Amino acid sequence: QVQLVESGGGLVQPGGSLRPSCAASGSAFDYYAIGWFRQAPGKDREGVSCIRSSDGSTYYADSVKGRFTVSRDNAKDTVYLQMNSLKPEDTAVYYCAYAPGIYDSTWFHIYEYDYWGQGTQVTVSS
Repeated sequence: QVQLVESGGGLVQPGGSLRPSCAASGSAFDYYAIGWFRQAPGKDREGVSCIRSSDGSTYYADSVKGRFTVSRDNAKDTVYLQMNSLKPEDTAVYYCAYAPGIYDSTWFHIYEYDYWGQGTQVTVSS
């Protein structure tokens, strides 16, 4: 069983930054992946980024490449999503999710992930 708790969302102006975090607890952390997803009102949940523990590989959706950076603090079992140059279209509820393993071609598929956090709201508006 894995528990995930997100925090660090909020309201920010366009061009601003936020750094949501995902604190994990439970078992099976030797090999895993943590993904970040987002869901805007009326839209499907989409993959934003992912980090794989086995080799530190990171993945990003094209819409956030160059603006978002995913990182981890193994000592704290916490994964961060540094979001810079935020745009109004980044507004969504952001979720982190745990997968026991991930492939390069499927990191963004929601069915790869077994456990999900409760989500944190990110609003980009002037």
